[in-house]
Amino acid sequence: MDNFYPAVTIKRRIYVGLYEMLILLGVWALGYLVPTLLLGILFNIQLPSWLAFGIVYLLFGVYFVWYWKNTGQTLAMQTWHVKLVDLEGNLLSKNQGLIRYALSTLWLIPTVIIYGALKMILGHSIGNWPTIELMFFMALVFWPLTCLFDKDRINGRQSLVDRLAKTKLIQLPKNK
Repeated sequence: MDNFYPAVTIKRRIYVGLYEMLILLGVWALGYLVPTLLLGILFNIQLPSWLAFGIVYLLFGVYFVWYWKNTGQTLAMQTWHVKLVDLEGNLLSKNQGLIRYALSTLWLIPTVIIYGALKMILGHSIGNWPTIELMFFMALVFWPLTCLFDKDRINGRQSLVDRLAKTKLIQLPKNK
């Protein structure tokens, strides 16, 4: 039971998110890129973009839910001494992990809306790099900043995702 640790600061959430993205590059490369390249080279098969997105979404989901359910910490969270627990301080169940993963990817919706608005205003696509930058901004800044709207200062401010999923991120001591 990890019920007596402080909530994670916004700054630390952003650091964990940055490090998590680096780790996800490796997960993506091993779990998606290598098999897809082999399919293309050996059998001349190219996956449609919707299927490619679905595979990556599921791959990342397996990564997050497995770590959250088994240890409460992804590899990045272990490095930054951050742990995800339920409101009682216990590890998440598989269902709670799936709910939190689905909720934590909702940042894609405002990203698509902003992208569409910029495309309408500019009259053309904003290109790949600005789109990727917008996605990074939404994931790394938008979600962590939702902690500012959380009024629970006694138990520590949590993000919108954590409030909806009934989870919390806690800061572990460095020696743990």
